[in-house]
Amino acid sequence: MTTFEAVILGIVEGLTEFLPVSSTGHMILASSFMGIASDSFVKLFTVAIQLGTILSVVVLYFKRFFRSINFYFKLVTAFIPAAIFGVLLSDKIDELLESPQTVALSLVIGGIVLLFMDKVFNKPVEDDADKVSYPSAFVIGLFQCLAMVPGVSRSAATIIGGMQQKLTKKAAAEFSFFLAVPTMFAATAKKLLDFYKDGHTINHQEGMLLAIGNVVGFVVAIIAIRSFINFVTRHGFKVFGIYRIIVGAIILILLWSGHSLQII
Repeated sequence: MTTFEAVILGIVEGLTEFLPVSSTGHMILASSFMGIASDSFVKLFTVAIQLGTILSVVVLYFKRFFRSINFYFKLVTAFIPAAIFGVLLSDKIDELLESPQTVALSLVIGGIVLLFMDKVFNKPVEDDADKVSYPSAFVIGLFQCLAMVPGVSRSAATIIGGMQQKLTKKAAAEFSFFLAVPTMFAATAKKLLDFYKDGHTINHQEGMLLAIGNVVGFVVAIIAIRSFINFVTRHGFKVFGIYRIIVGAIILILLWSGHSLQII
């Protein structure tokens, strides 16, 4: 992996991680177009650069993370389902991760769902993500488990879960951002642990690439989060649904035309 490729993947991660468009699907396209060969470090890189995007949430919502101890308990409540199913279904998840077709179809199906979200969930009650009840937090956590299917999008699943629990678009998106912190941190920690348990190490050049990817992802994610909240509050999710369908269709066309796409 080159420095340029690390920068591009950092941009892709920062732009797509918190939008309901599937960062996995975009990583497939970006890595395939750049011809990045999949190896142990590349697989680690695509997960470890999530640390930068996690930090962007903490920085943007710094005061919210210190407002109340109940805030953390609710995040833990929402995180529990993913932690349990992640352990129980880890082999199946790894199997699905080898299927670009699954990603493409998930993008299209999720896109169709987003087309109708604004009409289906049109009677929100709660506009403050901090006031999510514990039962609602747990339900949102169950929705997050849907994102274990590659291409579904963790952000899309949790935002849909939040709106299903009668949160406004803004509150659902913000709770999705907050929930990303423990979820993505756990995924990154597990990936790093597995990387070292398999006998791999990170050399100086790889360490620099990780640093670059995280810094780029951090900066881009801050811009993406701010822009997303403003956009979705005014315009809803329809445009993201259309976009997902287009990206999913592009992946399917590439696959049907004989191109080899690999999830890194």
